[in-house]
Amino acid sequence: MAAARLGMPLTGHVLHGILPYYPSLPVIDGEFTPPTSPAFIQHQMKSLEQTRTGARPSGIVTGVYPGAPITDAQVAQARLNRFASGDEFFSSVGLFCGRTGHRPLGRTQSAPLPLLHPVLQSQSIIMTPERYLRDKQLYDQQQQHSLLNQRIRQTVLTRASSKNHVENVEEETEAAVAQEMRDQEVIDLTERSSDDSELARQQRERESFLQQQRELMRQTHTISEESTENVNDDNSEFEGSSFAPRHHSVRPLSRALSSPLVTLGSSVVSQEGLAPTRHTFTTGLVFDSLMLKHQCVCGDNSGHLEHSGRLQSIWARLQETGLVARCERVRSRKATLEELQSCHSEGYTYLFGANPLNRQRLDMSKIEDLPIKSFVVLPCGGIGVDSDTTWNELHTSGAAKMAAGCVIELAMKTATKEIKNGFAVVRPPGHHAEHRQAMGFCFFNSVAIAAKQLRQKLRLERILIVDWDVHHGNGTQQIFYDDSHVLYISIHRHDEGNFFPGTGGPEEVGVDNGVGFNVNIAWSGGLSPPMGDAEYMAAFRTIVMPIAREFNPEIVLVSAGFDAAVGHAPPLGGYKVTASCFGQMTRQLLQLAEGRVALALEGGYDLTVICDASQECVRALLGDNILPLREEEMIRKPCQAAVETLKRTVDIQAAHWPCIKRWAHTIGYSLVEAQQKEKEEVETVTALASLSMVHGTQPGSVFPLGVVSAASISPSSSPSSVIATGDVASSTPPEVDSRQRTPERSPPPAESEEPMDQDTDAK
Repeated sequence: MAAARLGMPLTGHVLHGILPYYPSLPVIDGEFTPPTSPAFIQHQMKSLEQTRTGARPSGIVTGVYPGAPITDAQVAQARLNRFASGDEFFSSVGLFCGRTGHRPLGRTQSAPLPLLHPVLQSQSIIMTPERYLRDKQLYDQQQQHSLLNQRIRQTVLTRASSKNHVENVEEETEAAVAQEMRDQEVIDLTERSSDDSELARQQRERESFLQQQRELMRQTHTISEESTENVNDDNSEFEGSSFAPRHHSVRPLSRALSSPLVTLGSSVVSQEGLAPTRHTFTTGLVFDSLMLKHQCVCGDNSGHLEHSGRLQSIWARLQETGLVARCERVRSRKATLEELQSCHSEGYTYLFGANPLNRQRLDMSKIEDLPIKSFVVLPCGGIGVDSDTTWNELHTSGAAKMAAGCVIELAMKTATKEIKNGFAVVRPPGHHAEHRQAMGFCFFNSVAIAAKQLRQKLRLERILIVDWDVHHGNGTQQIFYDDSHVLYISIHRHDEGNFFPGTGGPEEVGVDNGVGFNVNIAWSGGLSPPMGDAEYMAAFRTIVMPIAREFNPEIVLVSAGFDAAVGHAPPLGGYKVTASCFGQMTRQLLQLAEGRVALALEGGYDLTVICDASQECVRALLGDNILPLREEEMIRKPCQAAVETLKRTVDIQAAHWPCIKRWAHTIGYSLVEAQQKEKEEVETVTALASLSMVHGTQPGSVFPLGVVSAASISPSSSPSSVIATGDVASSTPPEVDSRQRTPERSPPPAESEEPMDQDTDAK
C-alpha cells in the first residue's frame, strides 16, 4: 500500500513474502488432459529434451540437466522454482505451448491437487529459509522507506500555510526525500542485480512525477491569482452585501495522490475567516426517501391506495417546476419515542414505534389494553392493522416516525421564524391515528404531535389546525377535544355519519375547557351535487376565516389532504375541488399568524391531482401568482346542501364565536357577489368614518373623535358591527366572546374568566 501511495508499481520482489503462489495451468487447444496424467508428463519430458541443447535457463535445480531422466517431482520442482527465483522458465521452454498469458477463465481447473501429488510430497522444492529471510528483509526495508517518505511529505505539506509555502511544497518534498535516501542504510543487492535496476527505474519515475506536479501547481497558482483579481474587480460593488458571491478553490484532481488529511489549494483560508452559512428566509420543504420504503409485503402497489408513488410524484413535480430549488430544505429526522408519547399511549408507541429488532422483547403487559389484539391477513397476502392499513415489519415503523419527525421539525422552524412557512411531503398520513388506535393508513398523528411539541417546547398559547382532507380527522379531534389552546377546524364529507370515519358531526364542539375549540363543517347530502370550489370558498369566507381571525393564532398547521380534489372516485370522496382552490385557501391562511403556516400532506390518491394541488400550495406559500378559480365557479352559488350545512354550523358555533353571525347573510352568495357586497360595505364604513371626523362625536357614542376611520375598519369587518341606527353616534363595539384573545399572548381562559364575564354581562 505504501508503494501505491507513492506511485510505485507493485513489483514482484515486493509481493514475494505476502502473496500465496498459485501456479498457472497450461492452455491446451485440444481436449483437456489433466497435468497429473502420464500422457501430459510424457509430453512435457519430450519438450524439455528437445530444448536441452540450448542455453540452460536460470533457476533450474542442479542435477536435472543434462542426461538425467525427468521425473514428476522434478517438473513440479521446476515450477515452484519459478516462484522462488522470479524467472520465466516455463515460458522459455515452451511449457505453455507458445503462449505467455494466463489460461482463460473458462478453461481454468479449480480442483485441488491430489494428496499423492509430487508437489505435496517433495520436501526439496520448498523455498529455503535463507532466501525467504532475505526477501522478507528487503520487503520490510522498502516498506519502511516508503512510509518514511510519506511522513516527510505530510510534514512538509502541513507547514504550507501560505501561498509562498504552497509554491515550494514539491521542492521541499523532493529535497527531503533525497536527504532521507542518502541517510538510509545501503541495501546489499549484489545477488539480485535486477532489483537495482528496478529501484533506479522507480526513482526516475518518482522524479518525473514530482516535476510534473511542480509545473502543474505553478500553473494552477498563476491562473488562480489571475481569476481572483478579476473576480474581486467584478464583485467590488457587492462588498458588504448578503448577495456577494462565494468562490471556493477546488483541488486539482491530478493532485489526489497526496494525503487526504492535508489541505492543498491555491490559497489557505483560516477557520476564523470563513463566513457563516446564510439561510434564506423563505418557504421550507422537508422530504426523506426513507418514507418510500413503507409498503405492503406483497410487493404489489396496484391494490393499495396509499403507496410510495404518491411522494415520488409530488417531489418530482416540485423539482421539475423549480420550486424545490427556490425553497429551503429542512433537515429530516425521526420523531423520538418521547415525542410520540405526547399524543399516543406508551404501549401504542412501543408497539408501532419500537425498533423491529427489539419488538420481540416488548413487555406484553404494556400493550394488553390496546384495542388492536392482532394483525390481519389482507386479500393480497400481506399484513395489516385493518383491511386498509398495511404493516411492514421492517419499514413501517421507521417511515411513520420519520413522517412525524419531519412535521415537527418544519413546525418548529416555522414557529421560530427560521423559515417563513413550509410544506412537509410525508407519508404515511396521520390525522386518523388516535391515542391508542391506528386506522385509515395512519399510525402516528404527525400534525397533532407537532402541535404538542410547540406547546411544550415553545410555550405557544394559540395553535390553529385546519384540516381540509375529505375525511374527518378523528384522531386530531380526539387528542385536542378538551384543549382550549388548540383550535381544530375541519372541512370534510360527513353524510350524517355514513362516510368514513363517521365522526365529525357539527354538534361535536369539545368538552370541558375545549368547548368551542372544535369546529366541524360536515358536508352532507352525498354527491347530489358534489361539493366544489364554490362551497369550499363559502365555508372559508363565512366560518373558517372569521373564527381564525378572532382566535388570532400564533401558528397555523394544515392537515393538507387532497382527496377532496376532482379525480377521486365516490368511495374516496367524489368531490370536485380544483388545485387552484387549494392554492386560494392556502393564500387566505397566510393572512394569519404573520404568515407562519406549515402544511403537512395527508390523503390524496390520484397522482396527477395531488401533484397539481401540491404545486399550487407551494406557489402560494412562496407568494407567487396562483391559478385563478374558474369563472363558472366564481359566479356559481353554493348548492342547497352546502348552504344548509353552513347555516347549521353557524347556529351551533355562534354561541362560542359570535363573530360569524355578521357573515351569516352571505352564505348563499357566490364568490363574485360576496366580493362585491364586501366592497360596498367597506365603502360605506369609510364614508361614515370620514363623516364622523368632520362632525365630531355625538352624545352617547362609544368611540372618541377620530377613532373610527378608514384605516381602523378592516375589510373583514361588517358595517353591522359599527352601525346600529345609521349613525356613528349610536354605533356599538362588535360583540366579543369570552374566549377572544388579543394579538399578544394572553393567559389561559381560566385565569381571565372573571373580567371577561363582566364584559359579557355589560353587553
